[in-house]
Amino acid sequence: MTDFDRRALVAGGLAAGLALAPASAARAPSGAEAAPPRRVVSLNPCLDVILVGVADRGQIGAISHYARDSHGSTIAEVARTLPFTYGTAEEVIALAPDLVITGRPASLTMVKTLERLNIRTVQFPVPETVADSLAQVREVAILMGHPARGEAMVARIQAALAAAAPAPGARPISALVYMPGGFASGAGTLMDEMMRRTGLENVVARYGLSGSANVPLERLIADPPELLLSGEASRGLASRAERVMSHPALAHIADRMTRAVFPERLLFCGGPVLIHTAAVLARARQAALAGRA
Repeated sequence: MTDFDRRALVAGGLAAGLALAPASAARAPSGAEAAPPRRVVSLNPCLDVILVGVADRGQIGAISHYARDSHGSTIAEVARTLPFTYGTAEEVIALAPDLVITGRPASLTMVKTLERLNIRTVQFPVPETVADSLAQVREVAILMGHPARGEAMVARIQAALAAAAPAPGARPISALVYMPGGFASGAGTLMDEMMRRTGLENVVARYGLSGSANVPLERLIADPPELLLSGEASRGLASRAERVMSHPALAHIADRMTRAVFPERLLFCGGPVLIHTAAVLARARQAALAGRA
């Protein structure tokens, strides 16, 4: 996944703070149409992760090519064993799916093309809360005809969140998750909720910012969080956020701020990715506490 691809995901996904449309749009229909799909094509990397966990392998006609990138996906190893597309209508049509799942907003051209061919398409909005994300897991599992697998996945996510939660009464650690392009997620986003659930106070609000906002280096230096998390360089090319992590100016506040790696593959998706996200945030919090001891 290129830096452009990642910026596109941020703009249209988690960090954008898009309004959540009703999840009921994805519910399985009644009657004859309720039969599980035989061949599903996913055009969204976040839906790929859920699909791989709840569908039969034989039901998966293809997933997105993004899922194969180990830097940007938590299922890259499995994804490389599955068919994939680059998201073109020609590829999807050639696979003759009876269901296509994609994110919202989706390509209008793609949606109209599939409609003309009577290929059922379900668009899923970006979940901005944990509850919305768990509901999305359940919706995908229902669509696949495997609701019990959805409930099992939800239970694993909830267990991971419980394990990552701080002890009652513990002091929150001020933190910033720095994303590609120098952006950070504020109130009303899934990342903000995950930070709060793992005992972190998101400094985006303290900086007077909201939604997806650019955080200048000067702001970090003037009012540093106790914990700064950022990604890893991809194929030797560092994003702006990664360059900030190595900026010499940060040396002046090294005694006041712990730095930790937050893998880019955890930035954009909910669902089972939240299991990894919770664990990484909790470990980073513990590292910050140890650094202050």
